[in-house]
Amino acid sequence: MIEWEGKTMITDLHKVRNFGISAHIDSGKTTLSERILFYTNRIHAIHEVKGKDGVGATMDHMELEQERGITITSAATCTEWLGHHVNLIDTPGHVDFTIEVERSLRVLDGAVLVLCGVAGVQSQSMTVDRQMRRYNVPRLAFINKLDRSGANPYRVTEQLREKLNHNAVMMQIPIGLEDQLQGVIDLIKMTAFYFEGENGTKVVEKEIPDELREAAESAREKMLDAVSMFSEALMEAILEERVTEELIHDAVRKGTLSLDLTPVFMGSAYKNKGVQKLLDAVVAYLPDPTEVKNTGLDLSKGNEEEIVIESDPNQPFVCLAFKLDEGRYGQLTFIRVYRGTLRKGDFIWNSRTGKKTKVGRLVRMHSDKMEDIEDTSAGDIVALFGIDCASGDTFHGEGCEVAMSSIFVPAPVISLSVKPKDNKAQESMSKALGRFVREDPTFRASVDQESGETVIAGMGELHLEIYIERMKREYNCEVETGQPQVAYRETVTQKAEFNYTHKKQSGGAGQYGRVAGYMEPQTEQDFEFVNQIRGGSIPTEYIPSCEKGFRASLDRGMLIGFPVRGIRIVINDGQSHSVDSSDMAFQAAARGAFRDVYGRAKPTVLEPIMTVAIEGPSEFQGAYVKTIMQRRGTIMGTSESDSFCRVESEVPLAAMFGYATDLRSSSQGKAEFTMEFCKYLPVPSDVLAELKTKYASRVRGGIED
Repeated sequence: MIEWEGKTMITDLHKVRNFGISAHIDSGKTTLSERILFYTNRIHAIHEVKGKDGVGATMDHMELEQERGITITSAATCTEWLGHHVNLIDTPGHVDFTIEVERSLRVLDGAVLVLCGVAGVQSQSMTVDRQMRRYNVPRLAFINKLDRSGANPYRVTEQLREKLNHNAVMMQIPIGLEDQLQGVIDLIKMTAFYFEGENGTKVVEKEIPDELREAAESAREKMLDAVSMFSEALMEAILEERVTEELIHDAVRKGTLSLDLTPVFMGSAYKNKGVQKLLDAVVAYLPDPTEVKNTGLDLSKGNEEEIVIESDPNQPFVCLAFKLDEGRYGQLTFIRVYRGTLRKGDFIWNSRTGKKTKVGRLVRMHSDKMEDIEDTSAGDIVALFGIDCASGDTFHGEGCEVAMSSIFVPAPVISLSVKPKDNKAQESMSKALGRFVREDPTFRASVDQESGETVIAGMGELHLEIYIERMKREYNCEVETGQPQVAYRETVTQKAEFNYTHKKQSGGAGQYGRVAGYMEPQTEQDFEFVNQIRGGSIPTEYIPSCEKGFRASLDRGMLIGFPVRGIRIVINDGQSHSVDSSDMAFQAAARGAFRDVYGRAKPTVLEPIMTVAIEGPSEFQGAYVKTIMQRRGTIMGTSESDSFCRVESEVPLAAMFGYATDLRSSSQGKAEFTMEFCKYLPVPSDVLAELKTKYASRVRGGIED
């Protein structure tokens, strides 16, 4: 048992819930988290995201988060509800910080998908849903902001079915809407719940109002029809008219855990309505750690066989480091314990590096505050202090070599050159970039070999803007930024053959190697090397050398100096020399062959295309379309409901710089947009010519981006 703020923490795994709150930006995730902490007595006063008291929400602990009113980093906390130990992670909504959602969902057992009662399913809702599906995370839906004008939970539930393909079933209906929202009707208990008293702390159960009785009975009938598909016992009970609450709960839980059912709850976090009933549902329907299948690779066997990691505190220790946060006192490593028990002073091993480390300090997180604990066990989410590792590393106990599957990391799509304003800031900038790269796998920093410039890359303008601001605030480091650089790629568009001989003689043993074959475009993967050598014209030991030489040529294309992707190299002939052939000779031959054939394969440039979703008042729909068309965009679809419209499009990233300002001015500041990477497509011929001209002038001037 662990003492935590005077309360005994339950260590029975069936009494543990690990869940996260995810949604589109500005759906009310952080406000909901604040209410959850308040109603579970983890905090004793409510503060708003953009509150006038200047304190800010508990889970938005960064100064930048409080100023901008957005969540930038995921924040973890723990609390208790109905005798259950609950680990909660509040995640960002903005797509630029998608890695925070990604790694949180990787370690959570369940999630609450928050939807705005007015806007419904938005673009980032779809992204979050894809991430939940990637990690097979069971979820509940919470329709928030029912106090706002235009709120309609029935329409939002229908959107869940149509746009996200969820089997969404309403477990509640609202009592009133907009400024008349009073509470919710529980369709299982068939009673009305009102949230009275200061901050809605008093949950009052009453009879269903007469005017809503018919609507409640109709909604209950639909709910029973849907959930009975997951329980034969409930189906029989419906026919025999002996339905019990327990039968319904069992069926809903079974459907939720199988990912075939999404129970829908509703309320208004800001107006303190419906949150306690959502917490009841988290405990009732989301899985405990024993009900989730976790797999890993057994490194003790040569074939790295996949094994099931059971949530058992008595088996050898296994945990995953899913998030790093480096502060003034060293690196804080957030871990999810999958198996075994960990105590302060124990030794653990990093499966990637094999390094042995002693656990000096073990803490439980409450946003940015730490509470020291003596031990932890399977199913828990805690943090370690002073452990050297990378995000996604697995730690294990002695005699147990296991690695958990890694976290999906999307590739950066935008980059900036940065340089310190003075020599004093140089060291600070290096420290800051080193820390940010360790903490955020989607943030990259490198030095361009030709220009000597430091280049940072990330998921969007806001992503890089936040890190530049953090350098200034946290490291007192002023930097100058260069023009944003899009992550272009080069590829080829037709098949071309090569037959290249590398020959070098300078006295003594020389270098000789001939490679022949062809290069062609392909879409399945970035690069494929195919060996079709017959009869030993190139000795087997030199085939890997050829592949290595070709791969080395992919880093910088000859068109505009960007990496090459989407090509297949096939070698089918060649020649070696008994004395002069070597690994280095065939690598050089491959590089020469690449240079020789690349121009004949009609190379072109690919640019990143972004999915852009604009949401705002319908009166400005024409203006939205116009701003997209002006930026080489393609309209993919529009939808409209209750004077609110959404325009979905695909736009080249290169044309999106400064778009936020244009959109604000064309919609009187009433519209917002989200943007995420979609695919790569060839650039138009006029853009290609412009890019080639710029590259040629940079090369002539000796300046490389």
